[in-house]
Amino acid sequence: MSTEPAPPPLDSAWRGLVDDAATFPPGNVPLAEAATAHQARRADEHADLVGTFVVKDTDLPALKATPLALSVVLTGGAGQVAGTASLARRLHVAVEGLEIALRDPGDPLGAARRVGAAVDAARADGQLDDHVPVYVEIPPDASPAAWLAAADEVAAREFRLKLRTGGLEASAFPTAATLAGWIDAALDRETPFKCTAGLHRAVRHTGEDGFEHHGFLNVLVATRQAWDGAGPDEVADVLEERSAAALDTADLDRARRWFTSFGSCSIDEPLADLRDLGLIR
Repeated sequence: MSTEPAPPPLDSAWRGLVDDAATFPPGNVPLAEAATAHQARRADEHADLVGTFVVKDTDLPALKATPLALSVVLTGGAGQVAGTASLARRLHVAVEGLEIALRDPGDPLGAARRVGAAVDAARADGQLDDHVPVYVEIPPDASPAAWLAAADEVAAREFRLKLRTGGLEASAFPTAATLAGWIDAALDRETPFKCTAGLHRAVRHTGEDGFEHHGFLNVLVATRQAWDGAGPDEVADVLEERSAAALDTADLDRARRWFTSFGSCSIDEPLADLRDLGLIR
């Protein structure tokens, strides 16, 4: 009986690139169904493409003792850090990331400091392991100076940035120039970042919703070029490129040191694009 040869292992540029955010809009898959599908993907030939399973803190009780590696999105402020970490320990679920959005665009620096103090306390109490990365989303409507001050605090705490690249409204999609500035700020501080929302496809395009969507391949190439010294205008040009053939996809594994992953409510779409572009088999 003949068997198909096993596919080659994924290049490091793609391993763990897509965090499974199936329960979030616009996917909105029921939690139990999404968890079952995520676990099933661990046996797929391209399982290494998928990173953590992204859930809200309020989902944790339904995931008691599951074998899933979770990124947990806090639905409140810094005051929920300790309670969420403690609950995860009691439920025996593996938290491999905390994600928290700062809620004060007028004072994101103060909000970032409160998150830092809460994380320090949770780690000192043994509730949150030191290896768990903390991703901080700075309000995109904060003033540029306030945004950068909060980014300084994130870097000083050795947290990571979470960049919102889309959503359900046009205003949720940053311009290429804005996103280029965020990437530059992250790299200037040697701070890894993840992206969230809107990055279902590899290359920039107009979505069915009529919005201009960034492409995750554009972000990878832009990150590598920014790290190599490209200026903001050049980085923005890469983010605006709509032709895959015009994107230089060499050495993208170097970009993954900084662009760690992106959350997507679809795994199939990123996988299909990478296959269609010949970047994976």
